[in-house]
Amino acid sequence: MIQTVIFDMDGVLVDTEPLHHDAFFRHFAELGIPMSAEEYATFLGSSTRNVYQQLKQEFGLVGDVETLMLRKRELFGAAFDADTELDLLPGARELVLDLHRAGVPLQLASSASKETIARVFTRFGLYPYFDNLVSGEDFPRSKPDPAIFLHAAKLAGVAPQHCLVIEDSANGVTAAKAAGMYCIGYRSEHSEGQDLHHADRIVSHLGQLDAAQIVGFDQKQKP
Repeated sequence: MIQTVIFDMDGVLVDTEPLHHDAFFRHFAELGIPMSAEEYATFLGSSTRNVYQQLKQEFGLVGDVETLMLRKRELFGAAFDADTELDLLPGARELVLDLHRAGVPLQLASSASKETIARVFTRFGLYPYFDNLVSGEDFPRSKPDPAIFLHAAKLAGVAPQHCLVIEDSANGVTAAKAAGMYCIGYRSEHSEGQDLHHADRIVSHLGQLDAAQIVGFDQKQKP
């Protein structure tokens, strides 16, 4: 039986990916880095730190990783604050509230920085519903490494086999399954091109989920 739900943030709760995309590509242009859409797609689900660690090695970038990250976050922060239309994804708030009312503990395990998580949770009033917020910036390796999910489970005091993860990226799904957790792949218009076939179940709208069915999910049998 599922005892806690672990949410990814970008692409599951809120779609900040276009803002990240814009910030990254503005910075890539400043740095003179050529970047294809295909290569950029491989970074989805990775922390900003890991992205710049890889780019620094690949392109021999001048400057340390912290400085590179800071510039990208400045660009993202400006875009986030200026976007007055940004909202939670359809069905996200309803699912969070339904799980909270049912007494299901909620955790966040996002590759986003603590600063970005704080921006989102403050803007949309999500703090009261989550027990723990785990940022990928605290881990040396990003998803598909399972460390972030295993840490979220440890903070929740729940064994991995009793955790359910909601993810929209191939890297996130792979990480959840590597952690030994039940995983729902969220295939929306914002996750185009992501291979979610390793997920135990795939939904196209968060409205397809509710607390009653989530608590009853069993690792041994797909719903």
